[in-house]
Amino acid sequence: MLAGKRVLVTGGTTGIGRAIVRQLLDEGARVVTFGRDATHLQDALAAFQGASGEVHGVTADIASQGDLARIFAEVDERLGGLDILVSNAALGADPLDAMAEEDWRYVVEVNLIGALAAARGALERLGEGGQIVVIGSISADIRAPGESVYSATKGGLQAFSETLRKEVAERGIRVSLVEPGSVGSDMQPSSPEEQRETIARAEMLRAEDIAEAVAFILTRPERCDVVSLRIEPRIQKV
Repeated sequence: MLAGKRVLVTGGTTGIGRAIVRQLLDEGARVVTFGRDATHLQDALAAFQGASGEVHGVTADIASQGDLARIFAEVDERLGGLDILVSNAALGADPLDAMAEEDWRYVVEVNLIGALAAARGALERLGEGGQIVVIGSISADIRAPGESVYSATKGGLQAFSETLRKEVAERGIRVSLVEPGSVGSDMQPSSPEEQRETIARAEMLRAEDIAEAVAFILTRPERCDVVSLRIEPRIQKV
């Protein structure tokens, strides 16, 4: 059902985003993705070789208006339009008073404002049957100590996604929110080996678990709208 679909995945070079790109490519989608780090981008593109779909990548920062315009120009040139946006790009954060002013403001620019800007660009291109999937976090609800900045951005994404859905439903566009619990990725402070052990104890998800959930959402009949999907490891610590 995803073969030939034109997809933009924000932050698709590492972690959850990279797993989502791989899942979509394996199902035959045509994907444009990007990340801030050129090395991560090239590593991801090399890993995607051999997949059924088509992938194009650029080095870009979603917090930059100029870079975002360049990303959508790439979408227009490479894909000739857009069917799906997977809004995934995000950064972790320390507590508010442990971060420099420019650092916490940058997290808000990436996690929240960047997501809104990407959705705006997508809405200019999506027709009836188009979809937006926003990757949020259970942090929007659990609000754990130490996550004041991060939780604020994910709470904003939750409100944005659920409201946007109502605004564009009559246009035939669906908006879904995925809220993962703890997921093994480069955003985690623990080492890859520690993450593997945590996953084995069912205390952490694999990035591929979230990618499969995104594919599930994107392959529902058009009459179905998955409003929100919360996914936690069986033993979520917080």
